[in-house]
Amino acid sequence: MASLGPGNNKKAFAEINVTPLVDVMLVLLVIFMVTAPLMFNGINLSLPKTKKVSTLNLNNEKVILSIDVTGELYLGKEKILQGEVLNLLKEKLGRNASGNQDPVYIRAHENLKYGTLAKIMSFLKRGGINGISLVTEVEKGS
Repeated sequence: MASLGPGNNKKAFAEINVTPLVDVMLVLLVIFMVTAPLMFNGINLSLPKTKKVSTLNLNNEKVILSIDVTGELYLGKEKILQGEVLNLLKEKLGRNASGNQDPVYIRAHENLKYGTLAKIMSFLKRGGINGISLVTEVEKGS
Protein backbone atom coordinates (compact mmCIF):
# COMPACT_ATOMS: atom_id res chain seq x y z
CA MET A 1 0.00 0.00 0.00
CA ALA A 2 1.40 3.43 -0.92
CA SER A 3 2.02 5.93 1.83
CA LEU A 4 -0.23 8.90 1.98
CA GLY A 5 1.74 12.14 2.22
CA PRO A 6 0.48 15.61 3.08
CA GLY A 7 -0.02 16.63 -0.56
CA ASN A 8 -1.72 13.39 -1.58
CA ASN A 9 -5.56 13.42 -1.73
CA LYS A 10 -5.90 9.65 -2.17
CA LYS A 11 -7.78 7.77 0.51
CA ALA A 12 -7.01 4.24 1.63
CA PHE A 13 -8.98 1.53 -0.12
CA ALA A 14 -10.74 -0.29 2.74
CA GLU A 15 -13.04 -2.75 0.94
CA ILE A 16 -12.58 -6.50 1.12
CA ASN A 17 -12.13 -8.35 -2.16
CA VAL A 18 -14.73 -11.14 -1.92
CA THR A 19 -13.98 -12.78 -5.26
CA PRO A 20 -11.45 -15.30 -3.85
CA LEU A 21 -13.84 -16.07 -0.99
CA VAL A 22 -16.67 -16.79 -3.43
CA ASP A 23 -14.35 -18.98 -5.53
CA VAL A 24 -13.34 -21.05 -2.51
CA MET A 25 -16.95 -21.38 -1.33
CA LEU A 26 -18.10 -22.59 -4.77
CA VAL A 27 -15.33 -25.20 -4.87
CA LEU A 28 -16.29 -26.41 -1.38
CA LEU A 29 -19.95 -26.54 -2.40
CA VAL A 30 -19.13 -28.75 -5.39
CA ILE A 31 -16.99 -31.05 -3.22
CA PHE A 32 -19.78 -31.45 -0.66
CA MET A 33 -22.38 -32.04 -3.37
CA VAL A 34 -20.28 -34.86 -4.82
CA THR A 35 -19.37 -36.49 -1.50
CA ALA A 36 -22.69 -36.07 0.37
CA PRO A 37 -24.43 -39.09 -1.23
CA LEU A 38 -21.47 -41.27 -0.23
CA MET A 39 -21.42 -40.14 3.39
CA PHE A 40 -24.53 -41.97 4.61
CA ASN A 41 -23.24 -45.43 3.74
CA GLY A 42 -19.51 -45.80 3.96
CA ILE A 43 -19.79 -49.57 3.46
CA ASN A 44 -19.03 -50.40 -0.16
CA LEU A 45 -21.53 -53.05 -1.27
CA SER A 46 -22.57 -54.33 -4.65
CA LEU A 47 -26.36 -54.29 -4.28
CA PRO A 48 -28.72 -56.47 -6.31
CA LYS A 49 -30.15 -54.82 -9.43
CA THR A 50 -33.93 -54.59 -9.85
CA LYS A 51 -36.41 -52.60 -11.88
CA LYS A 52 -37.43 -49.33 -10.26
CA VAL A 53 -40.25 -49.80 -7.76
CA SER A 54 -40.07 -46.61 -5.74
CA THR A 55 -37.59 -43.86 -5.11
CA LEU A 56 -35.80 -44.00 -1.80
CA ASN A 57 -33.77 -41.11 -0.44
CA LEU A 58 -31.43 -42.62 2.13
CA ASN A 59 -29.80 -40.17 4.52
CA ASN A 60 -28.21 -40.13 7.97
CA GLU A 61 -31.61 -39.88 9.67
CA LYS A 62 -32.71 -43.29 8.41
CA VAL A 63 -31.63 -46.50 10.15
CA ILE A 64 -29.52 -48.43 7.64
CA LEU A 65 -28.27 -51.94 8.39
CA SER A 66 -25.62 -53.07 5.89
CA ILE A 67 -24.56 -56.70 5.45
CA ASP A 68 -21.43 -57.50 3.48
CA VAL A 69 -20.78 -60.67 1.50
CA THR A 70 -19.30 -62.44 4.57
CA GLY A 71 -22.36 -61.65 6.73
CA GLU A 72 -20.71 -58.89 8.78
CA LEU A 73 -23.24 -56.32 10.07
CA TYR A 74 -22.82 -52.55 9.97
CA LEU A 75 -25.10 -49.93 11.46
CA GLY A 76 -24.28 -46.83 9.46
CA LYS A 77 -20.49 -47.08 9.14
CA GLU A 78 -19.96 -48.85 12.47
CA LYS A 79 -19.34 -52.61 12.50
CA ILE A 80 -21.57 -54.37 15.04
CA LEU A 81 -22.02 -57.88 16.39
CA GLN A 82 -25.23 -59.79 15.76
CA GLY A 83 -25.88 -59.94 19.50
CA GLU A 84 -25.84 -56.13 19.68
CA VAL A 85 -28.00 -55.46 16.63
CA LEU A 86 -31.43 -55.60 18.31
CA ASN A 87 -30.57 -53.25 21.16
CA LEU A 88 -28.81 -50.78 18.86
CA LEU A 89 -31.67 -50.80 16.34
CA LYS A 90 -34.30 -50.30 19.03
CA GLU A 91 -32.32 -47.34 20.40
CA LYS A 92 -32.09 -45.72 16.97
CA LEU A 93 -35.60 -46.45 15.73
CA GLY A 94 -38.15 -43.78 16.33
CA ARG A 95 -41.84 -43.50 15.71
CA ASN A 96 -43.26 -41.75 12.67
CA ALA A 97 -46.23 -39.36 12.65
CA SER A 98 -48.79 -42.21 12.63
CA GLY A 99 -47.19 -43.82 15.71
CA ASN A 100 -45.68 -46.74 13.78
CA GLN A 101 -42.07 -47.77 14.16
CA ASP A 102 -39.74 -46.34 11.50
CA PRO A 103 -38.44 -48.98 9.08
CA VAL A 104 -34.97 -50.50 9.06
CA TYR A 105 -33.38 -50.31 5.61
CA ILE A 106 -31.26 -53.37 4.87
CA ARG A 107 -28.48 -53.05 2.31
CA ALA A 108 -27.23 -56.58 1.62
CA HIS A 109 -24.45 -57.48 -0.80
CA GLU A 110 -25.82 -59.14 -3.92
CA ASN A 111 -23.64 -62.24 -3.39
CA LEU A 112 -24.77 -62.75 0.20
CA LYS A 113 -26.46 -66.14 0.56
CA TYR A 114 -30.24 -65.87 0.68
CA GLY A 115 -30.34 -68.07 3.77
CA THR A 116 -28.09 -65.66 5.69
CA LEU A 117 -30.31 -62.70 4.82
CA ALA A 118 -33.46 -64.67 5.70
CA LYS A 119 -32.02 -65.62 9.11
CA ILE A 120 -31.12 -62.01 9.90
CA MET A 121 -34.57 -60.79 8.86
CA SER A 122 -36.21 -63.52 10.96
CA PHE A 123 -34.01 -62.57 13.92
CA LEU A 124 -35.09 -58.92 13.59
CA LYS A 125 -38.79 -59.82 13.31
CA ARG A 126 -38.63 -62.05 16.40
CA GLY A 127 -36.96 -59.15 18.20
CA GLY A 128 -39.93 -56.88 17.53
CA ILE A 129 -38.67 -55.01 14.48
CA ASN A 130 -41.44 -55.30 11.92
CA GLY A 131 -40.67 -52.56 9.42
CA ILE A 132 -37.93 -53.95 7.21
CA SER A 133 -37.17 -52.62 3.72
CA LEU A 134 -34.60 -54.06 1.34
CA VAL A 135 -32.48 -51.59 -0.63
CA THR A 136 -31.46 -52.43 -4.21
CA GLU A 137 -29.95 -50.54 -7.12
CA VAL A 138 -31.94 -49.75 -10.25
CA GLU A 139 -31.08 -51.77 -13.35
CA LYS A 140 -29.69 -49.82 -16.26
CA GLY A 141 -32.42 -48.95 -18.75
CA SER A 142 -35.26 -49.13 -16.19
